Amino acid sequence: MPDEGTGKGRAGESALLAVVKEAEPFVAHWRRRFDSFTETGVPAHVTVLVPFLDAGRIDAATERELGLILGAHAPFAVRFERCGRFPEVLYLEPAPGGPFRELTGAVVKRWPEAPPYGGQFAEVVPHLTVAHGQDERVLGEVEAEVSARLPFAAQVTSISLYVSDGDRWHERAEFPLLG
Repeated sequence: MPDEGTGKGRAGESALLAVVKEAEPFVAHWRRRFDSFTETGVPAHVTVLVPFLDAGRIDAATERELGLILGAHAPFAVRFERCGRFPEVLYLEPAPGGPFRELTGAVVKRWPEAPPYGGQFAEVVPHLTVAHGQDERVLGEVEAEVSARLPFAAQVTSISLYVSDGDRWHERAEFPLLG
């Protein structure tokens, strides 16, 4: 699992992410300050699955299969209208969240050895992290600033495979949602 404090993953760790470029004007400033994944190459995103398979297990056949599984899903519109919280985490809540859970479910059905978040949580809560590892006062200030700029909309048209080299995350492949 990625180290939330540094944003670094274990070398060879992979993740499937719905990159949300439309979020950058709303959250980039805060993510640079309070989300260590930003400095390791991870763009604003909603996680579909982390950790996925070790990079050594992802070959051309695996990528083709991922493309088929993800490509069976249609692109979808999403809105970010409000913030949510986990302990020490501020995030934007995507609405609807169902399409993200469906993507996660489809991948996990094929690769059950890769449960979301390593099986740490019983429920998958789609979210776009803005800040983590901060005290309540800081999260409250960031939430007030971010909330004042909401809502915004985005189109999810693909899912990206990211792999960590131990210091940075790199996009390895992108899979279009074709429906």
